Order: sequence, then structure tokens, then C-alpha cells
Amino acid sequence: MAKTEKILTPRTFIMVFFFIIIVPMLPLIISWHWGWWEAWVYAGINIFGFIISRYLAGRKNPDLLIERGQFLQHQNPEPWDKTLSPLLGLFGGLVPIVAGLDARFGPSAQFELWIKILAILVILAGHSLGSYALIANRFFSGMVRIQTERGHHVIDTGPYRWVRHPGYAGALMTYPVIPLLLDSWWAFIPEVLAIAIIFIRTKLEDQALQEKLEGYQEYAQRVRYRLIPGVW
Repeated sequence: MAKTEKILTPRTFIMVFFFIIIVPMLPLIISWHWGWWEAWVYAGINIFGFIISRYLAGRKNPDLLIERGQFLQHQNPEPWDKTLSPLLGLFGGLVPIVAGLDARFGPSAQFELWIKILAILVILAGHSLGSYALIANRFFSGMVRIQTERGHHVIDTGPYRWVRHPGYAGALMTYPVIPLLLDSWWAFIPEVLAIAIIFIRTKLEDQALQEKLEGYQEYAQRVRYRLIPGVW
């Protein structure tokens, strides 16, 4: 019961409701185009993907939900992540806003159905990879930090056998195709900024882990690539 109370704080409830329910619905709310099936698909994948992934992660590691629920309230995040983490959330949140405005006053693009179907499949794959990483790694925090009080150690199972940062890799798959699903050239602007943050954050996080987390340098020698197998 105590763990449940820590997870379901008023702050956590408000954050989840806003970022997981309201934000994915913004294209529909802003455009007021309630028959926009692509926006419903976008919202559904985000909302139900969150619910399913957190349910599975919570069953395996309930303390992980507490850790992630303390976003921006941690005592020892890496200093640079106090800026990068909120920026990533900001640019990610701007995508549905821009897409909604574009649909209301445009749209700026009308992509073919096959492109949208391909985008949906890529988004599902990206969400699946990110969820797999979340479930496999009980230290998958919303802020980059060494979680000494939780016995932080290297995770090398699940998708961490393929790349060192599969959560970011999943996001990197998903972000570029969202504007294709939502018929918005303008949405590529915040997407490009979000992708740039992902690369910067990945590099800095990897450096911090190699310097501060025991065993990570050896892990990095076994799993050579940070995000993209065979590339980087």
C-alpha cells in the first residue's frame, strides 16, 4: 500500500493525465477535426502504449514507477540533464501542437495512405523497443543520474544486448515519422530539434555512465553501439 501511495501522488496523477492523456489528444483538440483518424491513431498508440508499458514495468519493478514519478525532483541528476530532459519534453510536446495548428489552418501536406501505414508500423516498432527497454531496465529513470540508493548497476539483458541506449533508439525511430502520419511539414521543425537533443543526451549520458557506473566501460566494449547498430 505504501508503494502505491508513493506512486499515486497528486503531482504524479496530474503529470500523467496531462502528458499522457491531454498532450496526445492535442491534434484533435486544437484542430477540432474529430473525424481525423490519423490523430486518433496517434493518440491511441501513445495512451495505450503508456498504460501497457507501465503496467508491465510496474509488475516487474514497482519502484521504477516511483523513480520516474519523481521527474525533476531528484537530488543528484547530471547538471546538464536539468536542461536537456525538459527540452526534450518541450520539443516532443510541440509536435502535436504544431500538427494540430497545421490541420486547423492547412494542412501543409497530404501524404499517401501507404506512407501513413508505414509510419504507423514504425511508430509501433519504436514504442515497442522503448517499452522493452523500460521493462528490462529497473533503472530507466526520467533523469540521467547514478541511482546509488537503488543499487544501480549495469543492465545488459533484453534490448541492451543490441545497443547501449535502446530507449533513445526507440524514440529515434518514432519521432521522424509522426509528421508523416499527421500530414504536417511544420511538425518536422520540433521533431528535428528533439532528435538533436536525443543525440546530445545519449552522448553525454554514455560519458557519465562510463565515468561513474562500475562495469559500464566493460559493457561498452561488449556492446559497441550507442543508438544505431553498425553506425553509432
